[in-house]
Amino acid sequence: MGDYSGSRFDSARRGAGALLSGALSAFIIVAAMLAIMWVVEGVDFFLNGTLDREFGIVGWEPEGLVGILFAPFLHGGFGHLMANSLPLLVLGFLAGLRDVRKFLWATLIIIVVGGLGTWLLSPMVITVGASGLIFGYFGYILARGVFDRRLLDLAIAVGVGIAYWGILAGLLPNQPGISWQGHLCGLVAGVLAGWLLRRRKAIPAS
Repeated sequence: MGDYSGSRFDSARRGAGALLSGALSAFIIVAAMLAIMWVVEGVDFFLNGTLDREFGIVGWEPEGLVGILFAPFLHGGFGHLMANSLPLLVLGFLAGLRDVRKFLWATLIIIVVGGLGTWLLSPMVITVGASGLIFGYFGYILARGVFDRRLLDLAIAVGVGIAYWGILAGLLPNQPGISWQGHLCGLVAGVLAGWLLRRRKAIPAS
């Protein structure tokens, strides 16, 4: 009996240790992303927005495709970046909390798929900002809770859904200065990432 209890305790301790390690890694990665965004915005400020024009997503323009990889790290001013910083930090941390490797893959999927969708739906418009990533992480967290059905993932998904449901207003079209296309495509890409990276059920040997 004692050995069994000790084994369960060791297993729980290892799980808690892995979760704490993943939490620290997720925080460091998201904090580093934010730091890069702030440095880039500082440089762009002194360049009078040149980086936004050169490396933003420009819809329907072949040259604008390069912006898919760079646009999430560019912003239309410090106010824009400040508005995105806290939700990106919180949602990015929660998205990477349990599995940093999947979080990195999810980030890549959101950037590429969401950016491509934005390029297709925003003809001749320059789009910059981390909002697509924020909506992507929101969709990924919710989808992960649905597809993986682990208690921790479900709890995080419910909490995020309650706390951040208001951001869905950003999906409404015809809002001046707001890329509803980027928000929508980011959200769809996040759900897609949650499905692609879902936990696979083991197939029993015959």
